[in-house]
Amino acid sequence: MTPSDNLSFKGNRLEGWKCSCGEVYFESASIERILLANKLRKEIIKAKLGRIRSNLILRLPKEIESALGLKQGESVIIKLEGESIRIIPTGAAL
Repeated sequence: MTPSDNLSFKGNRLEGWKCSCGEVYFESASIERILLANKLRKEIIKAKLGRIRSNLILRLPKEIESALGLKQGESVIIKLEGESIRIIPTGAAL
């Protein structure tokens, strides 16, 4: 069995192991994150806005944090798209 960082699962690239017989094994934490993200894409998720001093903050549910692998203090990219915003994790490939 050899390690590989170019495996695909549901359109996502991740690390895992590939056997000479053709079987593929993925890291379970990565698969769980992908499955959670796919589930959340089908739902409408509400979040709350708060304020710390003069900054407006967006409180994301724990499920979003887990699905995207976000950590407190990390930077994200925010893009305005029409009347909406898009939040992009800077280190994620999702």
